[in-house]
Amino acid sequence: MSTICVYCGSNTGLDPAFAQAAADLGTEIGDRGHDLVYGGGDVGLMKIVADTVMATGGTVTGVITEQLMSREVAHHGLSKLEVTPTMHARKARMAELADGVIVLPGGFGTWEEAVELLTWNQLGLVSTPVAFLDINHFYQPLFDLVAGAAKAGFVSVDNAALVQRTTSVADAVEVASGTAPPYRPKWNN
Repeated sequence: MSTICVYCGSNTGLDPAFAQAAADLGTEIGDRGHDLVYGGGDVGLMKIVADTVMATGGTVTGVITEQLMSREVAHHGLSKLEVTPTMHARKARMAELADGVIVLPGGFGTWEEAVELLTWNQLGLVSTPVAFLDINHFYQPLFDLVAGAAKAGFVSVDNAALVQRTTSVADAVEVASGTAPPYRPKWNN
């Protein structure tokens, strides 16, 4: 059993497939006996994945900032809700609790969380598998960007492998509950 962190949108997006993937993911995480850690919101894809994990009897920990608590977007029906003073502390706490990460569609916050954790992997600060659940090719531009950065010599081929693409919920959970690609130092001698 692992604790899987899910980064995802605080909105549901316009494609109903995004909400369906969040519900399917929550069910898969819970049915496999994994715990969930996420951003603690009671909105968007965040709410859907948390609610479906809880519906399976799973344990859900939300980590939210004081600012977001004051805006009343916190999910108060979770197994546990932790409140942090800043976004930096929130991201660090989520990473500390997680054995693996799944990234659903989302916006700036979702991308920023995922890229920061990829950077921490690249620097050897953590060894956390990161699975992008690519619903209807949502993340194709990201995969193109990573491939282009590797081709241009800004990201090593080894570190580009940290961005793991999955297209099914089952595969995403399998990747996130597994091991991260091997650490290779960012800098070459």
